[in-house]
Amino acid sequence: MRREARPARAALAGLIATVTLGLAACTPGTQPPQPQDRRDAGILMFQWTWDAIAAECPALGEIGIDWVLTSPPQEHVVGPQWWVAYQPVSHRVESRLGAREQFAAMVEACGEAGVDVVADAVINHMSGQDAPGVGWAGSTYEHYRYPGLFEPDDFHACTESPTGDIIDYRDRDEVQRCELVNLADLATETPRVQQQLRAYLDDLLSLGVAGFRIDAAKHMPPEDIAAIVADLPEGTRVYQEVIRGQGEPIQPEEYAPTGPVWEFAYARTLTSMVQSGALNPEVRFGPEGRTLPSEQAIVFVDNHDTERNGETLSYKDGEAYALATAFLLAHPYGTPQLTSGYAFEGRDAGAPADDDGRVIDASCADAPPEVQPRYEPGTWVCPQNWDLVRGMLAFRAAVGDAPLTDATEFETRELRSVTGFGRGEYGFVAFNAGATGATASFDSSLAPGRYTDAVSGEVVEVDGEGRFRAEVPGMGVVALHVGAVER
Repeated sequence: MRREARPARAALAGLIATVTLGLAACTPGTQPPQPQDRRDAGILMFQWTWDAIAAECPALGEIGIDWVLTSPPQEHVVGPQWWVAYQPVSHRVESRLGAREQFAAMVEACGEAGVDVVADAVINHMSGQDAPGVGWAGSTYEHYRYPGLFEPDDFHACTESPTGDIIDYRDRDEVQRCELVNLADLATETPRVQQQLRAYLDDLLSLGVAGFRIDAAKHMPPEDIAAIVADLPEGTRVYQEVIRGQGEPIQPEEYAPTGPVWEFAYARTLTSMVQSGALNPEVRFGPEGRTLPSEQAIVFVDNHDTERNGETLSYKDGEAYALATAFLLAHPYGTPQLTSGYAFEGRDAGAPADDDGRVIDASCADAPPEVQPRYEPGTWVCPQNWDLVRGMLAFRAAVGDAPLTDATEFETRELRSVTGFGRGEYGFVAFNAGATGATASFDSSLAPGRYTDAVSGEVVEVDGEGRFRAEVPGMGVVALHVGAVER
């Protein structure tokens, strides 16, 4: 059974109509169009050192990555856990991942490779340590006193919660004025705090970053964030972390006027589809599907939090994770973000480090070249090196902003796990969420020709009616696009 998919993005209806009119003149049987050569995908380089990111950026640029998201670049508390990076004690650009000079050199190297750098900005809170201490770069601090930066009056005194910590996520004031796991909550509504935070962002901009991920944005009123980022240079990327929670008063849509937001509902839906044994080609995203409009959504399979709390698929799910990543890059909804980090056991485990606590430079040359059923703890996981990811990035670049078409599902038991969809005349992708390979025939809008599958490298013949027959591997993909066709 084949059904035409209705576009899920009401906000892009005008654009889709324009593209569709252009495609109407190019029915199957004509010469394939030229690829669109679009780049929009990002990658989270979780706990990668500045030197390692600098070394990796030329390869990222070659495969079509548009931006990298770094871990937070500021001085933090001392400890071996990954989350120490999210407990700042000063705004000095010095951490377990490298010094200020290394950060600046990384931004420059990535820029030369055509890759923007987005810095993870922790501006909702400071540390969560009750006892006074000394940070990574030697700064002294107390829970509510950070010399030269913040004093006790710069923090919220939570009265909404009996413990001072957030307990009830249905209480807006509690979520935005109380402490997230004891992290000292900044009074981001005050001019002084806003001025200090803006100075930090300006400092990072002076080092060449393209923008910021606003960590824990949900725990700050959207008007506070808008005030902090007001008057940033035109074109500065402002991305926000707002975890969508059912029945909660604070939702991502409130923050969208300031910049795109990570759409957690997308990752949950994608996990559910893969686990159900079929990737629905007509899944609804955007306002129709109760998610953000496409242009306001950053979409992902997993991130550093969800791979630890089990909310989504992760590298530990092997081929299922790879299949979900292929869907992420093939589907037109949102701006995709990949995740590159390290294998771990125990949710607190930090990245591999030397005896002084400095994180060891990641190297994809030392990582498995393909998705694995299991990774040894401490091994770097580099999906940017997988043939599937590289092939799907090429697919995404070729199809550009073409709308979703030719939604395909099968009713027979043998093919129930096989689905697919097209991107107009620019591409077609078939998925198999079953364990064993399956051969099927597909109707597409592709022009006739010999297409090279972006994943396997095998040649697939598309006839004059746009039909082709192919074997889709178990938990695998076949992806045809106009960037890989004989002309």
